[in-house]
Amino acid sequence: MIYLACPYSHENDGVRELRYEAITIIASLLIAKGEMVISPITHSHPIAKCGKLPTEWEYWKEFDRKLISMCDYVDVVMFKGWEESTGIKSEIMIAKELVKSVRYRDGNGELVKYAEIGRKG
Repeated sequence: MIYLACPYSHENDGVRELRYEAITIIASLLIAKGEMVISPITHSHPIAKCGKLPTEWEYWKEFDRKLISMCDYVDVVMFKGWEESTGIKSEIMIAKELVKSVRYRDGNGELVKYAEIGRKG
């Protein structure tokens, strides 16, 4: 199973909405190819909007940690801002702690780099 990560948090609601739409499209394309994918943004964005819940990483981190623990890979989609994203940095750190592979995808969802396997200790 793939945990599909991308930058999300932003002060502009429109940017968050665009990121949600883009990652949901990529998730659907991967699922159509037969991949098993969980997209936390696809799941949590509409829930946060409906329930007027926080959108920051800190609020969702335990939820995301549990999802990562159930996955084989953390695939980072390299949308603009991914390298600065607190959530992405934290998800990669969790993946390494849990000995999960971290891979990188371009903005179209294509796998471009199979980079890291986590280590304990």
